[in-house]
Amino acid sequence: MKIEKDLNTINENQFTSLFGSVFEKSEWIAAETFKKKPFKNSQDLINKMMQTYESCSIDQIIFILNLHPKLAIEKKLTLFSTKEQTGAKLDKCSEDELAEFDRLNFDYEKKFKFPFIIAVKGKDKNEILENFRGRINNDYEKEFQEAKKQVMKIALFRLNEILLKN
Repeated sequence: MKIEKDLNTINENQFTSLFGSVFEKSEWIAAETFKKKPFKNSQDLINKMMQTYESCSIDQIIFILNLHPKLAIEKKLTLFSTKEQTGAKLDKCSEDELAEFDRLNFDYEKKFKFPFIIAVKGKDKNEILENFRGRINNDYEKEFQEAKKQVMKIALFRLNEILLKN
């Protein structure tokens, strides 16, 4: 299927199947975006999907944040998360690195009440750990905004991958 041509002709089930994994385990964002048809082009789809996410309430955002896996230690991952974490070599951590990820994940979630989120695509595990060590010192509002921004980056990477592949 040539996605650009078919954006406005596919049905809601096809649309949700294709774009439902863009936001981690939040297919409803794709379903809401589907209601914003017609799409002028793929960039219009991207804009409308980001608007759907940005219009979420704080509680909805926190819910979405909590659907994200803990980096390096989570065992049940979506296909996108598996690919992204493997690309960052988070599946090849030493025992010391795993212990640090485990401690940082625990401390971060205890402090902020949602998991540490970073768009890992294009980063390696050392860069991710460095970000983790720094961001855990943020105050709640700054970190909430950063996590929200990182979710958007992840979604944009995923959307572009879907649109380029189809």
